[in-house]
Parts: sequence; structure tokens; C-alpha cells
Amino acid sequence: MKISTQNQLQQLFLRVALAITMLSAVADRFGLWGKNSNWGNWQNFESYTKKITSFLPESLSIVGAYSATLLELAFALLLILGYKTKLATIGTGILLLMFALSMNISLGIKAPLDYSVWVGCAAAFLLAGQNQYHFSLDNKFINQ
Repeated sequence: MKISTQNQLQQLFLRVALAITMLSAVADRFGLWGKNSNWGNWQNFESYTKKITSFLPESLSIVGAYSATLLELAFALLLILGYKTKLATIGTGILLLMFALSMNISLGIKAPLDYSVWVGCAAAFLLAGQNQYHFSLDNKFINQ
């Protein structure tokens, strides 16, 4: 079945939107958004991570902060390149699911709804269900 150019562009837009969202969150942790930052620095991000993972030992919360940041960077780059896209979208979906559940447990149902974490999670899993990724390195390697 031939997929229209419009659908191919929609898929690309979703991939890039997920990637930029994660890159923006990582940039915020290092104060790169300046006055528009939510956290503004790593220490504030660690405090926030401890808050939303209050059900875990503190040492695991810190590991979670570092792990989430590294995974967000890796998944974002893979999504932009369109390389190992299925793995990146599944990983993104799982990461966002864990974030949403942690927010639900620690902050209540409203917080992940206000930040559209469930929407991002659903979008990642929807993208993971695609058979082919257009405008991607995956597509180039598969077709050779």
C-alpha cells in the first residue's frame, strides 16, 4: 500500500516534534532556556525528580534523573535521524509512560494532563506501530 506524501510528512512531523520536546526538556535542565526555564539548572531538576519519584529511595531518584536525561538525548537524536526509529519510539513511549505514572503517583492526575505527558506517550507508541519510517536512515538501509 502506497502512503501519501501528506502522511509521510505527518509521520516526520511527529518524529521531530517528539525529539524536539525531549531536547527542550534536557536544555531546560542545564539552564539553556534562560528566564523561560522551568528548572534552570541540574540541582533543581534533581529536586523535581526526587519529588516525582518520592516512592523510590533517593539514590534511585538521582540515577533516574541521569538515566532519563541520557535516554532523552539518545532517543531524540535517533528520532531526528530516523535511525533505529522503532526502538527509539518504543523507548520514548516507555520513558514518557514512566514519567506520567510517577507524576500521577506523586502529584496527582492533573499534572501529567497539564503537561500533555499522556499525549506524548500515546504519540510515541502510535509512531512505534508504523511499518516504515519515511525520510529516515532506516528507510535508506531497508531499501538497499
